[in-house]
Amino acid sequence: MTRRRALLELALGYGLILFVIWTPNPFQRIFYIAAILSLAAILVLSFQGCDQLGLRRTNLVRSLWIAIIAIALAAIIFLIAAHLHSLHAPHNARRLFSRYWGYALWAFVQQILLQDVFLRRLLVLLRSPRRAAFAAATIFALAHLPNLILTPLTFVWGLISCLLFLRYRNLIPLAIAHAVIGITLAVTVPSPLIRNMRVGLGFLRYSAHTHRSHIDHTVSTHACVTTDAPTRLS
Repeated sequence: MTRRRALLELALGYGLILFVIWTPNPFQRIFYIAAILSLAAILVLSFQGCDQLGLRRTNLVRSLWIAIIAIALAAIIFLIAAHLHSLHAPHNARRLFSRYWGYALWAFVQQILLQDVFLRRLLVLLRSPRRAAFAAATIFALAHLPNLILTPLTFVWGLISCLLFLRYRNLIPLAIAHAVIGITLAVTVPSPLIRNMRVGLGFLRYSAHTHRSHIDHTVSTHACVTTDAPTRLS
């Protein structure tokens, strides 16, 4: 991959994501479709096998500690939230799955975008793994503005996940950890405080009454930027 191609694909993919986040409907739907098609084309044109994407068995067992630590951290957060009476999780596993399976899938997609689209092209542009990881984490976090809770958290996770990907080259435990922590935040942090995980225009348009709807307890990051966003996962 040439530096010019890497720069163009990075600018196109990230630019369309920002348009989706900050553009109101009906134009948002247009940018949403354009972003999906463009990012899919970028991945297909640079596809060199599932192993290259990080979807492989190599290092899977060695890197499963990442997911285990995420689950342990989630359990601690659950206990703290229960003690503080801020826990608003579904009452059983079936409801939890039905409400958040979409976010689990979205977490998987986000890791593909972060590692296989952004990080991969930044490695070509910056030629330094650590600088590329820092840059990828930065643009990942900026996509979560102006949510002042998600923005620093996504920077930390973005940096950690990129560095771990460069070490193990396996995406699966990272996606699991992302899903676990994201869902944990959604059901433990009060909705008005984190504004139901909204970012961009959806964060600014959030109103306190919105969280009363069970639909709006569904996790959303920059995939859901308005109440009736076309990208709502469930």
